[in-house]
Amino acid sequence: MIDRKIKLGSFILALLLSMMSYSSAYASGFALIEMNASGQGNAYAGAAAHTKNASTIYFNPAGMMNLEGEQLSIVGHIVDPSADFDNDGSKLNDAAGGAPLTGKDDDGGETAYLANVYWVKPLNDDMTFGIGVNTPFGLKTDYDDDWVGRYHAILSDLKTLNFNPSLGYRVNDKLSIGGGLNMMLADVELSSAIDFGTICVGSPAAASCAASGATQQEADGKADLDGDNYDDLSFGFNLGFAYMLSKQTTIGVAYRSEIDIDVEGDADFNLPDNPVVQAVIGASPAFVDTDLKADVTLPASFSFSLAHRVGDFTWLGDATWTGWSSFDELRIEYDNPAQPDTVTTEDWDDTMRYSVGVDYQYSDSLVLRTGLAYDESPIPSTERRTPRLPGEDRTWVSLGLTYIVSSAISVDVGYSHLFIDDGKIDNTLETETDGLNSTLTGEYEGEVDILSAQLNWNIE
Repeated sequence: MIDRKIKLGSFILALLLSMMSYSSAYASGFALIEMNASGQGNAYAGAAAHTKNASTIYFNPAGMMNLEGEQLSIVGHIVDPSADFDNDGSKLNDAAGGAPLTGKDDDGGETAYLANVYWVKPLNDDMTFGIGVNTPFGLKTDYDDDWVGRYHAILSDLKTLNFNPSLGYRVNDKLSIGGGLNMMLADVELSSAIDFGTICVGSPAAASCAASGATQQEADGKADLDGDNYDDLSFGFNLGFAYMLSKQTTIGVAYRSEIDIDVEGDADFNLPDNPVVQAVIGASPAFVDTDLKADVTLPASFSFSLAHRVGDFTWLGDATWTGWSSFDELRIEYDNPAQPDTVTTEDWDDTMRYSVGVDYQYSDSLVLRTGLAYDESPIPSTERRTPRLPGEDRTWVSLGLTYIVSSAISVDVGYSHLFIDDGKIDNTLETETDGLNSTLTGEYEGEVDILSAQLNWNIE
């Protein structure tokens, strides 16, 4: 038994380390709901009220009181998105001549992999401890270096890893409460092209620039920005309660707090291989490698869920509010005083997510499930949509099942297809560097496929 637990611990450690290597893509905002496979099958309807396994730690820690004995759940997800851009008149700043942006259309969607781990152990008849490790926020879009929107974005990669120790307490036969601490690590990488040709031809050395071929959009460099909060761990909390209105009906309420992320890192500026550009830019104190910092407030959320059992059917519903209005801008500050802040105004709106679903107890060993959800986008307008996260409202259609292998082992599988509304974009790059305020205009078409699998082990 000891050897088996050591081997299991080694596997879980390797899994947790891998979680920092992947991120989701094209979520509504950049909050992730992919926290288990059992909920994936019914679009996460009723997630705060219907306890299926140890993953209730994330959705409502009060649900731990409905589990019997010690349990471990290990989850994996494959997220396959598309974010296909169709250009429609993107151009340089009018002050720089207003020429059309060159380059190809592109699809920034990247297949991503997610993992979650949850462990629950009763302390006594009325209290249970649990810990979850998951990725509540993340995104990844990755375009080719020569695409038409390269000055706005090339790579955008946000990874988070959240440790969520929790306690559940049974108040009486009807009411359970729970709460947890969230300790979050974050790692972010952003890159974009810089049109050093436009800067060069706007300088006193314009004739030399033109003679060397360093004209507009013909002498691109690149900015690579990396940062993390490893030296300043971020904290938040979550609370929940579950109340049995009757033996057939349960309501669940869950709240997750805001979390402030303070990132520190490096900015690397790469100049094109053109001696004139290198001389012109080298004479300026800007575009020199430097340290950076940024801070972002990740949103709070509040969920109300309902689960109602009738015979072999359990009907599920959920409404979740997310406070995305906390995300008003993304500002990156540089230690180099000659380098202007990089600012993206977001002005995001609070959102709602609505879902309904059903579990059908087909047999003693098999549960079938399905669900629908409507998920609002927080992006308020075409002017605020950016290629780093070009999402729109989406509709989920989900299917799944649970198969009970034995009294100790069960397996969950869930699949969702997300139909995403087309998203128009008319975003002007915000920069204080003359001539670089290009505007990306066009439309995004997108969809997402998500496949999730989960192993549940009742240890005792």
